[in-house]
Amino acid sequence: MTEPSKVVHVRNVGHEISENDLLQLFQPFGVITKLVMLRAKNQALLQMQDVPSAVNALQFYANIQPSIRGRNVYVQFSSHQELTTMDQSQGRGDEPNRILLVTIHHMLYPITVDVLFQVFSPHGSVEKIVTFQKSAGFQALIQFQSRQSAVNARSTLQGRNIYDGCCQLDIQFSNLDELQVNYNNDRSRDFTNPNLPTEQKGRPSQPGYGDAGNMYAAQGSGGRAVGFPQMANAAAIAAAFGGGLPPGITGTNERSTVLVSNLNSDRIDEDKLFNLFSIYGNIVRIKLLRNKPDHALIQMGDGFQAELAVHFLKGAVLFEKQLEVNFSKHPHITQGADTREYISSNLNRFNRNAAKNYRYCCSPTKIIHLSTLPQDITEEEIVNLVEEHGTVVNSKVFEMSGKKQALVQFENEEQATEALVCKNATTLSGSVIRISFSQLQNI
Repeated sequence: MTEPSKVVHVRNVGHEISENDLLQLFQPFGVITKLVMLRAKNQALLQMQDVPSAVNALQFYANIQPSIRGRNVYVQFSSHQELTTMDQSQGRGDEPNRILLVTIHHMLYPITVDVLFQVFSPHGSVEKIVTFQKSAGFQALIQFQSRQSAVNARSTLQGRNIYDGCCQLDIQFSNLDELQVNYNNDRSRDFTNPNLPTEQKGRPSQPGYGDAGNMYAAQGSGGRAVGFPQMANAAAIAAAFGGGLPPGITGTNERSTVLVSNLNSDRIDEDKLFNLFSIYGNIVRIKLLRNKPDHALIQMGDGFQAELAVHFLKGAVLFEKQLEVNFSKHPHITQGADTREYISSNLNRFNRNAAKNYRYCCSPTKIIHLSTLPQDITEEEIVNLVEEHGTVVNSKVFEMSGKKQALVQFENEEQATEALVCKNATTLSGSVIRISFSQLQNI
């Protein structure tokens, strides 16, 4: 096998496959610094920012066959350790370009095409914007009419925050020649062509879905096609589940809204539902149904996260009621006076460390794990916090990587679920506590 390199060699790159297709195929694994299309050979050379990013990509695609526009492509390490000027005859590398690759760090508020246009348009005529989510964060490609406008925008905005104290801009020059935009919506926009449709015909537009849509399919080693609803999740899902998927999870669901019924309407509220469902994905918004007080709609970040929630929570017992959890017929929840918004909540778990949070997904258990605790917390204080929700069988406070954490074991899953739902995100000595189900059998 060729020695690991940050340069990846891609074969069987047909004429229908664009630079943008390849960029989005590898974007979940890290920043791409150079891309060369070798059209005469149906091949491409792609340079990642570092070797670990390239290794992660190839480890993932060793288990799942990458396919673009119905064509399998084959990836391996290149014999090149670095793409030279000669290799880059069709690429720009770090040269100034009219297309910028923007990464947004510490994104506490949602960033849309309109927000980006407001930020970048004062520096020149913006033609196109495409946004997408990767495991490490939110990114956008912004195409200006002229290269000088892009240079001006980068020099002025690099390192600046969109909002006070958050949403920091990290800007590089892309080496793409032209952005391809298929839809005009909150995630992509062609300002030169206002007549584009807002969504793919027959498919509702769903928040959190990258414009790659279902262009990409992944073929598992067993020969069964696994369609990830968005490439943004691919790297995190692969890292969490070793290239496969948990038993019972298909990875093909596209419906991001979940209907929960048989709730205890006297004790449930939106925040309690958020605490439970946010274990399986980011929450966009929640609506309690006025005409059916024991029903609620929950819009998850994407279809994969919704499938995890339906799979792991169906039949769970909360406040003495067995929950019914199913996919809703509604593609999304319309924002209104009777909805609670969570899209910008910093309590959403999957904006950071997505792979780790996917790995912790499971059905409710008897043991809860508490983290982000005060450093001087005692076992007695932990027990006092949660014992009103059930009989505490065992408990333990410990330190990991210099941070205090705790485990609490209840008599049954229902008691543990109630403790999690009621006490997650509560404040203890100035610290906002995070609670998850532990997969340990006992403490």
